Amino acid sequence: MTSMLRSIRLAGPSRWARGYATVSNPQTLIEKIVQKYAVDLPAGQKVRSGDYVMIQPEHVMTHDNTGPVISKFLSLSCSAIRNPRQPVFALDHDVQNKSETNMKKYKKIEAFAKEHKVDFYPAGRGIGHQIVVEEGYAWPGKMVVASDSHSNHYGGVGCLGTAIVRTDAAGIWATGKFWWQIPRVISVNLDGRLSPGVTGKDVIVALAGLFNKDEVLNAAIEFTGSGIEHISIDERLTIANMTTEWGAVAGVFPVDDKLRGWYEAMIRKNELRRFLSSPSDSSLSPIPIPSDPSEPSPPHPRLNSSRLDEALANRPTADPGAVYASRLTLDLSTLAPYVSGPNSVKIATPLTKLMNPPIKINKAYLVSCTNSRASDIASAAAVLRGKKVAPGVEFYIAAASSRVQEDAESAGDWQALVDAGAKTLPAGCGPCIGLGVGLLEKGEVGISATNRNYKGRMGDPGAVAYLASPAVVAASAARGIICGPDDMDMSALPQVDRPTISIISEPTPPASPVDEASLEPLLPGFPDYFSGPLVFAPQDNLTTDGMYPGKYTYQDDITPERQAEVVMENYDPTFAADIRDIRTANSSSTPILFSGYNFGTGSSREQAATAIKNAGIPLVICGSFGDIFKRNSINNGLILVEAPELITELTERFGKDGQRGKGGKEGELTVIPKDWEVKVDTRRGGVTVRMGNEGEKVFPSARVGRSVQELWVNGGLEGFIRASL
Repeated sequence: MTSMLRSIRLAGPSRWARGYATVSNPQTLIEKIVQKYAVDLPAGQKVRSGDYVMIQPEHVMTHDNTGPVISKFLSLSCSAIRNPRQPVFALDHDVQNKSETNMKKYKKIEAFAKEHKVDFYPAGRGIGHQIVVEEGYAWPGKMVVASDSHSNHYGGVGCLGTAIVRTDAAGIWATGKFWWQIPRVISVNLDGRLSPGVTGKDVIVALAGLFNKDEVLNAAIEFTGSGIEHISIDERLTIANMTTEWGAVAGVFPVDDKLRGWYEAMIRKNELRRFLSSPSDSSLSPIPIPSDPSEPSPPHPRLNSSRLDEALANRPTADPGAVYASRLTLDLSTLAPYVSGPNSVKIATPLTKLMNPPIKINKAYLVSCTNSRASDIASAAAVLRGKKVAPGVEFYIAAASSRVQEDAESAGDWQALVDAGAKTLPAGCGPCIGLGVGLLEKGEVGISATNRNYKGRMGDPGAVAYLASPAVVAASAARGIICGPDDMDMSALPQVDRPTISIISEPTPPASPVDEASLEPLLPGFPDYFSGPLVFAPQDNLTTDGMYPGKYTYQDDITPERQAEVVMENYDPTFAADIRDIRTANSSSTPILFSGYNFGTGSSREQAATAIKNAGIPLVICGSFGDIFKRNSINNGLILVEAPELITELTERFGKDGQRGKGGKEGELTVIPKDWEVKVDTRRGGVTVRMGNEGEKVFPSARVGRSVQELWVNGGLEGFIRASL
């Protein structure tokens, strides 16, 4: 959807007193939380979807990738973290790796944390996302980011969580802030009540598999509806976690009484643990000192009743009349257990259909931040208690954190799984990310309670992987085939081919007229206009591999000139020469590249953006962009503009059969219409297209926000960070 960007002023030093917007003009829940964390906006300005803003998040979590972030941080000549209370380090990905190299890396991260007084959680303590929640960093109404794609997880507790890239994390350490384009917001309405045996995992597996045409791609999701009160917080965390696989950049549940009760129970449990615990051996692991019955001790710095009361008293909610890009609805009462796969979250099948004919399995997994909390382990234990894992099947279990494992052991659930023949792994990511023991081998079939089943994700690319709820995974491990628990009454489940779902796309509100008096001046050095010949690549989902082949990605000595020579090589081998010819014909000419939707999907390689820029293309206009490509582009000074109406017209005019993603009318991969010129107004917004001798037409687009200008005039994010120090 199109919306006018609001220019912003960048922040001075930290602004940690947070408040929500309360003035007129309705906002979504997402917009309200962003408003609270947007830095130093002009008085009265309200943020909207599409705006580029500078954000000062509550916390930023890094895991094993803290090592590369440290390297980036030090390369920027930074000597001190701006706010040591903002970062959180949690080692979780490669915890089974006891090699000297990995141990050295872990010690380096621990030493850096100690030097800079950063909260640090060592290998074995748990998965970063679980720690961020159970230690109270993610909190209702807050905004917390992490250099990991499953940061959406925090939305399960009413916290806006989203992913950033490593350079962003280094920038937050140095400056306290990062830029973000507020995504379009989609309302997902969950009505009714789940049938017995149907879980939150089934909800998100069904949503990802049934709404599988990029309906929520790069959007932020707000969950609403009467059914939410019947969904446990652990299940909300599962759903929020896998909104990543659905394609969204965030997924947030409301702050309600069920969440209050969950936090109150966690605070009580934490107080009991403190009373019974011994002092921590490590000064780096931020565990409060044990309670002393004779002397009052300070409360947990985050998990305490006064902080909870404040969060609930000031809980953000969407305003009546808030504008959503679309509204999706799922009737929970019509949902049966679902299984994702094989090898794709976009394929979801009711369990009853997948059981006939039987699908034999070799391995089963109850691991990851998605479904390895105490309630998940209890669910699996209820299925396997008194049974054995089937011959020829290996069943791997790992708790989401050491605290979770302690709780599962106290309840007897952990031992029940061990007695059944489960193989235990340390708290960490492990097989979910394809690290450590127990991975799928060629020709094997696995079923897992994790979040991704992409080909090769959990082992050999020749293996097959399915995703399901903990109970279905445990039942499948016991019988050696994909199936439900013995006590699951299939006849009592909804007898429908697919649940009741619907989607309504909201009309895009007309752009407000530009108030010239209210326009802030552009930053010195930032151009009023970008202009040049129009170059159109009529494709959707043009990948970063198409833009910059993988064979060049790890050639660290490749020059900018060489990048320009190979740009788009895997998409159109003549593209680089065409751009060079345009620039040779007019040395001052800067071609403007156009393409379809989800431009820059795939690998996170930064060179996809730098190669385009090095080819002499200063700006790309598309229907939409892949989120990581967007971050890499703007971080490197490549301007991106979304103009869906313009892309629609170009597609109708130059696309094969007038349709998206099919190339040009004559099969061309790149269309360069003769004498077509483009002019982009960066201050007011809008793209003017001069169509040869046919005249010109103006299409709506967003203004270039001040945060993007700041990066551009400084040569990218690294230059901006250095200028901010």
